[in-house]
Amino acid sequence: MDKVGVVTVTFNSQNVIEEFLDSIFSQSHENFKLYVIDNASADKTLTIINFYHDRRILTINNLNNRGVAAGNNQGIEAALKDDCNYILLINNDTVFSSDLISQLLKVIRENNCSMATPKMMYHSRPNVIWCAGGFFRKTNGYLPENRGLNHKDIGQFNCVERVDYAPTCCTLIKKEVFEDIGLMDEKYFVYADEVDFFYRVWKNGKHLMYYTPNTKLYHKVGALTQSMRGIPQSKYAEFYLRYTTRNNIYFLKKQNTLYSKFFIAYYFVKMPFSFLLTGRYNRNLKTFLLLQKSFVEGLFL
Repeated sequence: MDKVGVVTVTFNSQNVIEEFLDSIFSQSHENFKLYVIDNASADKTLTIINFYHDRRILTINNLNNRGVAAGNNQGIEAALKDDCNYILLINNDTVFSSDLISQLLKVIRENNCSMATPKMMYHSRPNVIWCAGGFFRKTNGYLPENRGLNHKDIGQFNCVERVDYAPTCCTLIKKEVFEDIGLMDEKYFVYADEVDFFYRVWKNGKHLMYYTPNTKLYHKVGALTQSMRGIPQSKYAEFYLRYTTRNNIYFLKKQNTLYSKFFIAYYFVKMPFSFLLTGRYNRNLKTFLLLQKSFVEGLFL
C-alpha cells in the first residue's frame, strides 16, 4: 500500500486543528504519516495535537515563524526521508471526508498522472465552490485562476479532468515531482509559493495534475491568515495586502520575459485604480503606501 506523507503547517491553529485532525485520522487509507510543522504557535495548538496519541504524528517545532513555504519544505523533506511515495500538502483549516486520500490516489493511478486535487468548497458556504482546479493564463501574467470561484455547485465541474494548478490547501503529489522540480521557493513566505511551484511543474511538462469532484474538502478560508478584516469582513487585511502584492510581483519578476515585465508595469498602473474603485481596501494613506512599498519589495526579493 502506498505510503503518504501528510504535510501541514500550523501557526496559532487552535481554533481549527481539532476538526482537521479528526478528519485525518478517519481516513480509510491508513498508511500515512502526519508531519505537523509548527511555526512557533503561541496558543494551544501543540497542546491539542499532543492529545492525539497516534504513532503516525511527527511534530517539528520551529523556534520562530519560518513561513508556509519553508514549513512545507521541512515536511516534504522529512516525508521523503521516511520513504513516502506521495506527499499530501494540506491546510489545517480544512474538514474533509474519510475517502479523501484514497480518492486522490485513485485519480493518480487511473489517469497515470503525478498530482491530484479535490473539489474545494467554502466551509461557511458548503454549496459554494472555492476551487475546482485552476489554469495558468498568459493574459493574466500566468497568475492562475481558481476555476469555479464563488459559483454555486450545480454539478458544472463534475468531471475528472486535467488542470494546471491547485492551491496547496490540498494537493496530493508524487515524490518524483519534487525530485524533478525541487521544493518551494522560501522567499514567498506565505501566498503564491504554490503558484510558483506549480508554474515550474507546468513549464517542465513532465508531470500532469488531475482534478476530481468525487471527494470534497471544506476550507475555512482566511481562518488562519485573517486575510479579510472589518465587520462584516469586507476589507483586505494589511498582512494579506503586503504578501499578495509583493509575491505577485516577485512571481512575475522571476519569469524574466518581455511579457512579464510588461505585466509588472500594468500591475503598477492598475494598482491605484483597484485601491480607489474596488471597495475592498481601507482607503487611507497608510494602506496606499503599504501597496507601493510591497510592490517595490517584490522587485527586490
